[in-house]
Amino acid sequence: MSTPLARGLWGVLATPFTGPDFDVDTESLRREVQLYTQIPATGMVVLGVFGEGASLDTAEQSLIVRTVADEAGDTPLVVGLSARTTAVAIEQAYTAVDAAGSNLAALMVQANTGNPDLLTAHLTAIHETTGANIVLQDYPVASGVKISTAQILAAVERCPFITAVKSEAPPTAVAIAQLTQVLDIPVFGGLGGVGLIDELAAGAAGAMTGFSHPEALQLAITANDDGGFRAARDVFAPWLPLANFEGQPGIGLALRKEILKRRGTIAEALVRPPAPTLPAELADMIDAHLDAVKELV
Repeated sequence: MSTPLARGLWGVLATPFTGPDFDVDTESLRREVQLYTQIPATGMVVLGVFGEGASLDTAEQSLIVRTVADEAGDTPLVVGLSARTTAVAIEQAYTAVDAAGSNLAALMVQANTGNPDLLTAHLTAIHETTGANIVLQDYPVASGVKISTAQILAAVERCPFITAVKSEAPPTAVAIAQLTQVLDIPVFGGLGGVGLIDELAAGAAGAMTGFSHPEALQLAITANDDGGFRAARDVFAPWLPLANFEGQPGIGLALRKEILKRRGTIAEALVRPPAPTLPAELADMIDAHLDAVKELV
């Protein structure tokens, strides 16, 4: 049995781009890493869905992971694999393992099927060829795959190298409660923290997600650990309008990057095509949301 992933905040990094060719902006990426290490977060997730991993070639993936590992100090990293076919996922996994080095805590692999036998074979092939532990991600919005709690539990039972589950199939609090009643490994919520306080109440080990103000996620997790649901709710309630605004389907990444830009964390708020860009109708609303939270941290 592998060591379970540590509880707490695992921040999902956005990938900053620059210029007309959408080159990877490593200086902005380093500032983003610093945002999390100063909290400090338990760990970080590189090349997650909101890291636009699917839009990156192998050299870019390696550059990003190496840059993050260099800036992160001893902070552990989870590296996401965007591929859902086994052969391509293994290629990405080799790149991730080599680039992350000693910082690697696990690879995050999306459930690519609801069939526990096929999913077990997929995860086992990635683990056996790399030696890396696995975070199993259930994220049907990105993968298009629907998998039941029973099917997830069947796969986890057969794969002792799975060190955490990231549960992002709404209603997330229901799924997390069902999983945490059975599993000995941690279960994390995501989806930008919109359901964070309910997920924590349902037994989540923390949050594994991106948010333009990750300090707020940490405040909620700490409050829940110290005082339970009411304390977490009191702390995070003022942040929920911003989390909801930032988590809008389709445009959430563009919104998050624009807010990170206005915070001075990244230089440009570019998203790689064909990802939707920031709607002009929402741009002026951002300042109102930021004004509402500027005194909270």
